[in-house]
Amino acid sequence: MHHFLYRNNELYCEDVPIRMIAEKVGTPFYLYSHATLKRHFLIFNEAFEGIERLVCFSAKANTNLAVLKLFESLGGGLDIVSGGELYRGLKAGFSPDRIVYSGVGKRVDEIDYALDAGILMFNVESLEELELIDKRAGLLKTKAPVSIRVNPDVDPKTHPYISTGLKKNKFGIDTETAIQAYRFASKLENIDVTGIDCHIGSQITEAKPFMEALESLNALIDELKQMGIEIRYLDMGGGLGITYNDESPPHPREYARAIVAALKGSHLKLILEPGRVIVGNAGILVTRVLYRKSGKVKEFVIADAGMNDLMRPTLYDAFHAIEPVVATENKTITADVVGPICETGDFLALDRKIPDVKKGDLLVVMSAGAYGFTMSSNYCSRPKAAEVMVKDNRFHVVKARQNYEDLVVGESIPPFFDD
Repeated sequence: MHHFLYRNNELYCEDVPIRMIAEKVGTPFYLYSHATLKRHFLIFNEAFEGIERLVCFSAKANTNLAVLKLFESLGGGLDIVSGGELYRGLKAGFSPDRIVYSGVGKRVDEIDYALDAGILMFNVESLEELELIDKRAGLLKTKAPVSIRVNPDVDPKTHPYISTGLKKNKFGIDTETAIQAYRFASKLENIDVTGIDCHIGSQITEAKPFMEALESLNALIDELKQMGIEIRYLDMGGGLGITYNDESPPHPREYARAIVAALKGSHLKLILEPGRVIVGNAGILVTRVLYRKSGKVKEFVIADAGMNDLMRPTLYDAFHAIEPVVATENKTITADVVGPICETGDFLALDRKIPDVKKGDLLVVMSAGAYGFTMSSNYCSRPKAAEVMVKDNRFHVVKARQNYEDLVVGESIPPFFDD
């Protein structure tokens, strides 16, 4: 459930009419519902009631400081994949010991930053990374808490670009190599082996792949115990999907029941890294129709938001529902909803049945709270959109729209051009 609902044929976010926000802020902009964000986080967290756990929101889904601060205030942790996300997390108030650092390509400066901050643990993805973390921890005279990301070769049945748990994927270490990695890690002077990690993909819409991964992890945990390696954390990653169109992902309670049952009697603290399932349906992208255009074989609705604002339709051929801000009884049309970018691949929807909108009308792209703004760019020198949050009957711009001056910050023309 979300808090984007029609009242007298006009779309509201909680108690604020979206049309009013558009008039004051301009378009395009991302809009987040505080009530939906809070509700989704609490439902997910409470689904695991009775088991020791830490819900670490996956920052890559949405890194806005206001969004992060809300989850921090609810007792959450943070899953990060870069030094920049660590900076944002600390800026939002997360205690370092509630931050987990994932990702295949951690740089030396990022490792040092995380060690200095005192994060909960690194999710290590290769033997070379393990050696580097040990070396850096030694130089900084500290111990690095690590878990090893195990690739269980489980098919998550999702888009191949966001599948991460197969042997052919770049992520993690296969089960056999993981045994060697744990044995090696346990002998390193500056490493504290604290956990085991697994993340099989994103937008997963059934529970079975998670169960298959957990079955593989349980066997590995037993083997590690026999080797004298006792771990404290089991990081199950994230990946639970949402409904964009006709998907039927399991409710967090169903997902939690299956995981808790498989962990019965375990002493491990569970780490969870939800992202999309928390923020996906808590945000929308608001755009204005610039023009209508009738081609020989296509009808086009040209909007002021494009692929630089929301990459998912172009990158993944992803479906996002498109709705009018003001609903009318007008006829419907079948059209491509496209943006202003100079690419044929610049679209929000193709051959979509939508209301017969006209120039100046407002449209919303639903389910855009995850991997929306975070994947946006300045392609074609377009300023990034504003981000807005609504709580009850108030709204606040939580990230100002970029202006043209922002586009050239940090750039300079070299003096040798004058030679």
